[in-house]
Amino acid sequence: MKALSNELITSDEPQIDFNRSYQNLPEKVLQFGEGNFLRAFADWMIDEMNAKGLFNGRVVVVQPLPNGLIEMLNEQDGLYTLYLRGIENGHTIEKKKIITSISRAINPYSAWDDYLKTAENPDLELIISNTTEAGIEYKEGAFTPYSCPDSFPAKLTSWLYKRFSHFKGAEDKGMIIMPCELINYNGSRLKECILEHAEEWKLDPAFTTWIEEANTFLSTLVDRIVPGYPRDDIEEITAELGYKDNLVDTGEIFHLLVVEGADKTIQKRLPFIEAGLNVVFTNDMQPYRTRKVAVLNGAHTGNVLGAHLAGLQTVGEMLADPDFSAFLKDMLLKEIVPILDLPAESKVPYAEAILERFSNPFIRHELLTISLNSVAKWKVRVLPSLLAYIMKEGLTPKRMAFSLAALIAFYNGKRKDSGEFVGTVDGKEYLINDSEKVTSFFEEAYKNKDLEEVTRIILSKRSFWSEDLTQIPTLHSEVTDYLEEIRSKGVRACIREFNK
Repeated sequence: MKALSNELITSDEPQIDFNRSYQNLPEKVLQFGEGNFLRAFADWMIDEMNAKGLFNGRVVVVQPLPNGLIEMLNEQDGLYTLYLRGIENGHTIEKKKIITSISRAINPYSAWDDYLKTAENPDLELIISNTTEAGIEYKEGAFTPYSCPDSFPAKLTSWLYKRFSHFKGAEDKGMIIMPCELINYNGSRLKECILEHAEEWKLDPAFTTWIEEANTFLSTLVDRIVPGYPRDDIEEITAELGYKDNLVDTGEIFHLLVVEGADKTIQKRLPFIEAGLNVVFTNDMQPYRTRKVAVLNGAHTGNVLGAHLAGLQTVGEMLADPDFSAFLKDMLLKEIVPILDLPAESKVPYAEAILERFSNPFIRHELLTISLNSVAKWKVRVLPSLLAYIMKEGLTPKRMAFSLAALIAFYNGKRKDSGEFVGTVDGKEYLINDSEKVTSFFEEAYKNKDLEEVTRIILSKRSFWSEDLTQIPTLHSEVTDYLEEIRSKGVRACIREFNK
């Protein structure tokens, strides 16, 4: 069976949609990150704009880490098949398309000169990134103009300095820089890192002025569930496609991009809305971020650990289970949504859409995958809602307090000789995937036999929660009670008590 390539789609004309005039388009985008999310989100958006003749540009992908998918991407000439599947307004929808927006990929660790050479391209105008939340971080280090630095901001600073030098500081050669990492004010934070590197490396002061005046840093919020490579279904998919694709990607139908800081000129240069994409340009993205983090991420983080302790494996199973579905809906609609400082018409339909998205039969979203770094996630995604509820109602939200107890129960584990930290449910081990600092703390806390003391130690850990949660009236006692009930009756019995 032939592999996906330029030759395949131009000669054999596979029975699947793709943009047929893609190869002559100029490279207009530099993208840091080749993972599933960007390929199912940003690269798909660019492909959609190209299909309508609105953007007419392709993407050069830069691998942000020493190891990645660059070789595989180049072997397929930047092409891959994207499946978008889900439920919209109660109807099942499935779309598939060969994405042609990527022209080539570069590994800067092995081809640093090729990477810097792209800075000389006058057509480039947009930089996109998704290097994980830890990627936008300033790390001290000497300027190494002839070799690749480790951090993403340092790589980008080197590239921007090359562009500044090559075009002699021309204002019209500045870039639109649009990071997609899931941190608040990601554009502003990336800009800060670049300016710190410019100062540390003692670069030309005119470069700092050029960064400030000729480049635009946009902050974003991105939203699309992307399961990625469909490992369980790839044989069936390959037979259906009639060609081999090692980079098949999958995502849900829903998508949302919120962009802060784009003036009218930049909005015209990025014609997302004209292409029919769900993109919002705004001067204040915080209401959208609050809604997304509290509702989508909060519902995930607030429920998956308890569901796993009850023997469930995926988000789909959780939504199909009458006990857990009712609990999740009540947490959303009775505790989280009411305290959001947004109009009802903005938050209630969004919460209902989230429930529909969670029920997507095409997405196998593993609970253990979502459980990664749950302590930090609970602090960001659930704790603000719990505190806001207490401030507004003067009471502890019962279901959110229970989710905190479920987190503490989930982190009751032991260290194996291999170094893995594992818990046990129904006699089966599961991996507790968090930093050694976090897991070692829980291991030490659980050496106490008294659950009230265990709870006190954990809730008072300021480095976890940024405050001492034992100072919140009744929270310590309520979480302790729930933890004892989880131990004595199990999570499902507790959930059923709530649902009565």
